[in-house]
Amino acid sequence: MKFSRTPALASLVLASALTLAACGDDSDGGHDSTDGHAGHDMADMTGMTTEGADDADMQHDHAMDGGEAPAGIAETTDPMYPVGTEVTVLADHMEGMDGATGTVTGAYSTTAYAVSYTPTDGGAPVSDHRWVVQEELEGVKGADGAGDAPLADGTEVTLTADHMAGMEGATATIDSSTQETVYMVDITTADGMTMTNHKWVTESELAPADAE
Repeated sequence: MKFSRTPALASLVLASALTLAACGDDSDGGHDSTDGHAGHDMADMTGMTTEGADDADMQHDHAMDGGEAPAGIAETTDPMYPVGTEVTVLADHMEGMDGATGTVTGAYSTTAYAVSYTPTDGGAPVSDHRWVVQEELEGVKGADGAGDAPLADGTEVTLTADHMAGMEGATATIDSSTQETVYMVDITTADGMTMTNHKWVTESELAPADAE
C-alpha cells in the first residue's frame, strides 16, 4: 500500500509545481507587455508635446507688433490697396497666415527680397525668409531711383530688420527679389492670433476681402 501511494503523491506534487510555474510565467509576460505599451505611449506623448511646442515657436517667430516702417522707404502714391483697406492674405509665410483677414496699415514702393540667413542669437538657419525690403539692408541705397536695387540673387548682405529674434545684424544671402508694392498689414489668423504692422506682404499676396 505504501508503494502505491507514493507515486500518486509524487505525481500530484509535480503537477502542482508545473501549474504554479505556468501561472508565474503568464504573470511576468503580462507585466512585460504592459511596460512595453507604456513606454511607447510615453514616447508618443513626448513626440506630440515636442511637435506642439515647435508649432507654437513657428507661430510666434514673428514679432506680434512689427513697429514702424524703416527710415527712407517711400510711400506708394496710388496703391491698389490704400491704408485702411480690408484684405485677404494669400501668403503662407507662417502657419495660419494663408486666408487670414487683414487691414492695410502702409503701402510702399521698394524692392522686396527673400533671404536665407543664420540668426545672430544661435538659432537654427532660416531659409527663404519673405520679406525684407531694400531699406532693411545695411549700406544699400534705397529704391527711390538713386541706387542699387534690385540686388542680384546670391548677393551677400547684412540685415538691419528686426522682424524676428536674431535677425538684426545677421549676414544673409539673397534668394530672390520682387519689385512691386509692399504692404504692412494688421493680420488676424483663423486661430485668433493678431499681428500688428506685419512686415511684409507683397501686392500679389493680397486679395480684396470680399473676393470670392
